[in-house]
Amino acid sequence: MRLMDRIRARDPVAFESLYDAYHRLVFGIGLRMLGDPSMAEDLTQSVFLKIWTAPDAFRGGSFTAWVSRVARNRALDVLRSRAVRPETEIPADLPLDGALDDDVFTRIDAQRVRDALAQLPSDQRDLIELGFFGGVTHQELAQRTATPLGTVKTRIRAGLRKMRESLGERVSQ
Repeated sequence: MRLMDRIRARDPVAFESLYDAYHRLVFGIGLRMLGDPSMAEDLTQSVFLKIWTAPDAFRGGSFTAWVSRVARNRALDVLRSRAVRPETEIPADLPLDGALDDDVFTRIDAQRVRDALAQLPSDQRDLIELGFFGGVTHQELAQRTATPLGTVKTRIRAGLRKMRESLGERVSQ
């Protein structure tokens, strides 16, 4: 990805372009997994800070898949941290300037993903939902569904490939 080469060269314009293209996706994953807009914003900032400070962490392939995985892993870290140290709740329903625009775009992107997910056969969709949004490992999915681990992985991979095609992202071999 040429944009990442420019980011490695510390080009702030390239970073802004990357942020504009992917921040809704990262925020949407954070919101879905954490259930809190403020925490999703913090997660988004954390992911993009990682991209800026350690651009070599992306080694090629699908940037969308990579940044989604980074966002998911950060969200799981937050969830694990909350389980260890429960926090008192602070009301998050205070309106933020400009938050409506981001919320609308996030909902549009999230709706596209939900539509693509809904088109999958239930055996693929259920595994992806539990694994990606529920933070359940492949091994745990195999145990919960009494399905061989290899089959779980194959169904997830096939479902993600179909979703990429449905969302219009080129699938590389």
